[in-house]
Amino acid sequence: MSFHIRCGKIRAGGADIFYREAGREDAPVIVLFHGFPTASYMFSDLMPILAEKYHVIAPDYPGFGESEMVPRDKFAYTFDHLASVMDDFLTRMHVKKFAMYIFDYGAPIGMRIACKHPDRITAIISQNGNVYEEGLGEKWKARAAYWAHPTEELRESFKSAFRAPAVTAQYMGGEAESSVLPDHYTLDLYYMSREGEDEIQSDLIYDYRTNVAF
Repeated sequence: MSFHIRCGKIRAGGADIFYREAGREDAPVIVLFHGFPTASYMFSDLMPILAEKYHVIAPDYPGFGESEMVPRDKFAYTFDHLASVMDDFLTRMHVKKFAMYIFDYGAPIGMRIACKHPDRITAIISQNGNVYEEGLGEKWKARAAYWAHPTEELRESFKSAFRAPAVTAQYMGGEAESSVLPDHYTLDLYYMSREGEDEIQSDLIYDYRTNVAF
């Protein structure tokens, strides 16, 4: 039974945080920090495998997946704030020592926590997590121009990242079409289409400049 995924919600950092959990509670902990535009469901196949040896915890950030979408006038959608919420989440989950797997947006969130609590981190596994400017790639050059001179027109233009062509492209790039199941990107598109989600994600695109400076 310990290999089966359990789920729950807990109040942390001013938001209701949804999480998935698997494995024995007395096993070494590994925390999985998801990326954009996904949520903890991206780890559904991985978690039972890791649960053979680890206590696995995978939260959804506020505004992502099944966690609360707190209104923007009551909650700052910044990477500093998301990291703070995840830090509080781990405290409320009584996690004191843990390894972390950081993917995409999970990298700046997880690394902020690691810098704040280096004594708690047993290992860091990074996938598609940039720690240098060259790793950002070509598409971020345009976003860097937006960070330097933000306009409403540019903010609107980047909302294309939350729509079907861009979301599905993250799954289809370089893969044989028959090898990609539609379930995950269909769920991504559902979450990204919720009312107000485009503004939350736009806030995070603009705030990504702080990760470059971090």
